[in-house]
Amino acid sequence: MDKIAICAGSFDPPTMGHLNIIERGLKIFDKLVVAVATNTSKKPILNVKERVDLLAKLLKAYKDKIEVVSFNGLLVDFAKQRKVRTLLRGIRNMSDYEYESQMALVNKALYPSLETIFMMTEGKYSHLSSTFIREILTFGGSCKGMIHPQVEKLLKSKLK
Repeated sequence: MDKIAICAGSFDPPTMGHLNIIERGLKIFDKLVVAVATNTSKKPILNVKERVDLLAKLLKAYKDKIEVVSFNGLLVDFAKQRKVRTLLRGIRNMSDYEYESQMALVNKALYPSLETIFMMTEGKYSHLSSTFIREILTFGGSCKGMIHPQVEKLLKSKLK
């Protein structure tokens, strides 16, 4: 039986930190479902299809072990639908941990057989956030080393 986990997020945009968590997750799990959330509380730069397509391109080397899909609604409902009982979540700092641990407890209440695995972001990526990336690019800065060059190119074209 394969060990499968869902790695979910808005990925707007996907950062090197996101990619690092996904790649490291493949050392633990046989398969990862990279689930791109349609988050109604945020105004995304990239639409859901763009984010799914972009992640699929960036992760094509792992296409046999990764499925990139989008989902609407609660992550626990998506996990139940997929019959997946493990979530992989990246943690950058203590405030991420506080938020993620609360979310894990709520998810566990809604889906008791669901487990959440926290993976610390590597130090060189701990300062990255999609919000900072969007702000840097909006004001013409460079995000070299923070996001993949394909991501930067697409975002710069969207922000013009």
